[in-house]
Amino acid sequence: MIDLTVEKSGLWIVTINRPEKVNALTTVMLEQLLEIAHRATEARGLILTGTGKVFSAGADLDEAAAGLALSPLWEQLSAAIAALPCLTVAVLNGTLAGGANGMALACDLRISVPSAKVFYPVMKLGYLPQPSDVKRMAALIGPSRTKMVLVAGQKITAQTAYEYGLIDKIVEPAMLIQTARDLLTDSLAAKPEIAEKILSMCSDA
Repeated sequence: MIDLTVEKSGLWIVTINRPEKVNALTTVMLEQLLEIAHRATEARGLILTGTGKVFSAGADLDEAAAGLALSPLWEQLSAAIAALPCLTVAVLNGTLAGGANGMALACDLRISVPSAKVFYPVMKLGYLPQPSDVKRMAALIGPSRTKMVLVAGQKITAQTAYEYGLIDKIVEPAMLIQTARDLLTDSLAAKPEIAEKILSMCSDA
């Protein structure tokens, strides 16, 4: 349910592939993503995307009720992605919901199709968001807008997310992966230690 393509250039493309269940994440899928993220320290660039019209609906509801919503895997995954030394791009082929926000927020860049929506309805479901998700979202869009998404439960469009700074580019579906490749071109061509250093400088700014 998680596909990985490793290209000769050093680009890793990770695809959530459970479209019949709107790419809802199970424990096994999170473990697969975490294992890939740990290995991706060798990658020169990484694209994280989904199959179908939804990037991910977040946690599988049956597994969430059985304990997945409180699993440490969410924080472990976002931490592993954020720690990668290469440029990472979340390619939102559709709506981004719930706990799936964590992996997208942990990426360096986010691009989206125009039809995508972003929401994180944890409070309505009786759960707390992951602590790092709140911090990363607030760093991107500010505390007030973060409260609007997390506490007021607002579902925002891709255009609004772009205006807030949560999404960096909006492109048509046919150009989504190519746009991500274009963003990664210089990073893939550069010496890995140079790219890593610049990313570190950006994080410290």
